[in-house]
Parts: sequence; C-alpha cells; structure tokens
Amino acid sequence: MTTLLALVLLGCGVDQPSVAKPVRPNIVLLFADDQRADTIGAWGNPHIRTPHIDSLVKRGMSFRSNYTFGSNSGAVCIPSRAMLMSGRTWLDVPNTLQGVTLLPETLRKAGYTTFATGKWHNGDASLVRAFPQAKSVFLGGMADHTRTPIADVVDGQVVNKRIAQKFSSEEFADQVIGFLDSRQDPEPFFCYAAFTAPHDPRNPPEEFRKIYYDRRPPLPVNFLGQHPFDNGMCKNVRDENLAGYPRESRVISDQLCEYYGLVTHLDGQVGRILDRLEKNGQAGNTLVIYAADSGLAVGSHGLLGKQSLYEHSMRCPLILAGPGVPENTSTQSFTYLLDLFPTLCQFTAAAPPPRLAGHPLQPLWHDPARQLRASLFMPFQDLMRSVNDGEHKLIVYPPINRRQLFAIRTDPHEMVDLVGNPGQIDTLARMEGLMRAEQKAYGDKQPLRVEKPKSGKIRFDDFTRKTDDWQPAWIVDKYFPKP
Repeated sequence: MTTLLALVLLGCGVDQPSVAKPVRPNIVLLFADDQRADTIGAWGNPHIRTPHIDSLVKRGMSFRSNYTFGSNSGAVCIPSRAMLMSGRTWLDVPNTLQGVTLLPETLRKAGYTTFATGKWHNGDASLVRAFPQAKSVFLGGMADHTRTPIADVVDGQVVNKRIAQKFSSEEFADQVIGFLDSRQDPEPFFCYAAFTAPHDPRNPPEEFRKIYYDRRPPLPVNFLGQHPFDNGMCKNVRDENLAGYPRESRVISDQLCEYYGLVTHLDGQVGRILDRLEKNGQAGNTLVIYAADSGLAVGSHGLLGKQSLYEHSMRCPLILAGPGVPENTSTQSFTYLLDLFPTLCQFTAAAPPPRLAGHPLQPLWHDPARQLRASLFMPFQDLMRSVNDGEHKLIVYPPINRRQLFAIRTDPHEMVDLVGNPGQIDTLARMEGLMRAEQKAYGDKQPLRVEKPKSGKIRFDDFTRKTDDWQPAWIVDKYFPKP
C-alpha cells in the first residue's frame, strides 16, 4: 500500500529536523446513470463526442469488461448503487443498506473527509449515515433534468428541500467544484458525484440534441423492432413505454440522438471538474473514477431500458486515473462495480468491513492480462440468470424455461443464439454446469427451470402506453401523441 503514497517534507525550522509524512490521495468518484459502455469516444465509438472522458482514458486505466451484478429490481439503479456502497451483491444486502457498513463510513474511519452530491436512491437513513455533509442531493429515481428536486445534508439532517434552478448535471458539477474550492484542511477527501444523466427524460439542452440530429449516429447493430420473446420485463415497465411497439427506426434514431446529447453534455461537466482539480493543484494527488450504474438498450434487441442481462444493459463504464494507476491502459478482466469498495480500501489503507464480495483491482494495474475471476455471473430477480466464461455466454429465463447461448467472444452483440445447434450441445451443458456452480458460490437459490412455465409470447393487444410525470412537454408531444 505504501508504494501508492507520496512523501512530502513538513516543517523546516532551524531547530527541528524535517519530518516525512505520507500524503494520502484524494478520491473523486463520478457516477453516471444508465450510460452504455459503448458511448465513449476513446473506447471506439466515433459517433459520440466525449473529449473529457476520453482524457481520463488516456490518463488512466479502462476496465472494458465491467458490469453491475444483475438486479433485484426493475429500477436497476437501486441495487447497483447499494452494491457500490456496500461492496456486497444484492443477494447479500438490502436496498436500504440497513445494518451495513458503507464505503464512505469506512473511508471516514480512515481519516477521510466525505462529501456527496447528486442521486441517492437508497433512502434518507442510509444517505445521512453515508454522507453527514452533502449538497444538492436527489433522493428519487428519476426527474426532469431541468427541475430536479434536491436537498442538502447538514450534520446528518436532510434540509433545504427545493427544485434545482439549473440542468441537473450542471447543478451537481457546481457542487463538486464548490467543495473542491472550499478545501482548506489537510485531510484527504472522498467526493462522490452521482449524476442523473443520461437517464431519461432524454432532454439535453437543445444545442446538444442538435449535434446528433445533424450527425445521425447509426442505430445499434443489434437493433430489433421487437424482442423475440417476453423476458418478463417487456411490458408494464416504465422504460419500455418510452416508444411504441414495434420499435420504429426513426423513433429510436431520435431517442439515440437525445441520449447521446445527454452523454456529451455530461462530459462537459466532467471537464469542468477536471479543470478545477488542475487549477487548484489537486489533480496530481487525486484518484478520479468514472463509472456508471448500468447500461441501457436504446433499441438493442427491441428493448429500451436496462431490465435484461444483455451486454448493452449490464456492462457499464469504469475508468480509473490517478496516483499509481498506469496511463493509457486497458484490461478485459471481468470486474464488477462492487470491486471498487475493496480497491479503495487497499488504496487508502482503510480497514475493509467483513463480507465484501469484490476483489481489489490493483493486481490489474501491474498485469492487465490477468483475470480476477474465471467467469462472470449475473442474476436478475427470479426472471433471468447469466454466466459468461469469456468464450460463451448463457442466459437462462426460468419462468419460461428458455435459454440463449452466444459465442460472446466472436458475437459480442449477442445476435446469434446457438441453442438448438447440434454442435453446441456439450457447450450448453458445460455452461449450465458453470451457472449452477456460480449460483452455489453466491448463495443464489433460484431454480433454473420451473414445472409450469409461462408461454413467453409477447402480446401488446391488451397494452396501453402511458407517460410519467417527469417527461417534459415536448417529449410527451413527440413520443406520446394523442390518438
């Protein structure tokens, strides 16, 4: 651990010898909401503008096979954030985080000042325990980015409830910058900024929408008009109601432009924060982490939301840049967001609490080709299970007794289902055995088959779309036209 800490000399009086004291690094964790891993320019997407996130890629290490550990809720952001803050899987932690030692608590015990702004979707009680001091915190799941309900936390009390007067990403970036400017104490800090973008409503400022209306990025290569079967989350899920059925390429194209606009606008706020770290002389001693709670379909596989175990929904960005992290490096090692908890404990010499499920990422800094885990397991409610060994990926849908098998290394967009292929019988059996082993390791007791399966057929003749309270008027008019 000491190899990660710089030494400075304090005291230079005539009668006092200089004393060496470690300077512990600061941590800034920038957390996006529903950002696909393929929406970063430096990660190979030439159609999106993310110059400031790209700069972190060049300065640090990219974790290209990073995931959230499935979900116990259609609101994937709730368990994802609970797992981030607890270091445990959703199988082992309540979404309210009750009775669990949290990452900010652990860092405070190690001498860190903690601060938060942005989205907290795990209840007031866990917020004030995690961050006794916070500003412009949003305690909901989603809101119109132009009128986000926010509050402050002062000495463990939620106060000053109000509606933000700025676009959400700008409001939260302002609070990070204000915190950085206020730092006078010698103690290191942990600053957590949880943005609500690019979660819908997809209403970036008009000039950012126009960038992509004019450029028209291509639809996802795995775009479909409709998912081939009912995975249990195709209907009556708010995310899936944001466009009609079947999906129209014109509509999805517009929504993709709006989604990209949110990402690019968010990138600008990331740039403001990075610039302030440089201006304040804090950049050299600050670990910057950029991550997101989940991905999003936006038309992939005929879906719009993140309520599936496909790559577009569960794989999410993770970039680390700062002291001790190799520059312009990437790894394909399987990682989870919950790996950040033990990583930061090791990084700060903080004592980790018991029952952490993740692995420190530091070994990958020295050997990016190393695998932290041989396979990747993801459970989603009682509806889906997946396992990925790097060559193949199996997704199981217990309520309908259905399987999908993909040659994930050569078919990363999951477009060719190998179930039913006579040449893949042994592979399917091997992957099913691997899934059962992963279930046992994580204490997952979900049966993989049921005696009376549902049909899995999708019917929309009994379904009526409806909007929600947070969609701005122009989105309602555009995507929810009156008959």
